[in-house]
Amino acid sequence: MSGTAFGAPPAPGGRLVRLAETGREPVRFLLDGVERKALSGDTVLTAILTNLPALRQAEFGPEQRAGFCLMGACQDCWIWQEQGARIRACSTPVADGMRLLTRTREDWT
Repeated sequence: MSGTAFGAPPAPGGRLVRLAETGREPVRFLLDGVERKALSGDTVLTAILTNLPALRQAEFGPEQRAGFCLMGACQDCWIWQEQGARIRACSTPVADGMRLLTRTREDWT
């Protein structure tokens, strides 16, 4: 049986679904080389999870990760800027033109 634990189908495109948004400017960012859209004021985690069902793959297995505590304490949401710096997706505001990676370039091989 497909769907979530409650039997509902997964959200199309992302884990988070916006219900009503007005008055915030759209921003664009690159995630693993693919252009994505978000809204000004979103955290990087919100921006990613409104586009995709998961943030990244777990380091030690095939499981998908989507953040855990959502307040910067657990370190489950670390991702990288294209320049190499690591950021916490749950507490970093998304900015227009950001270039983000869900895994290091060494992991691409």
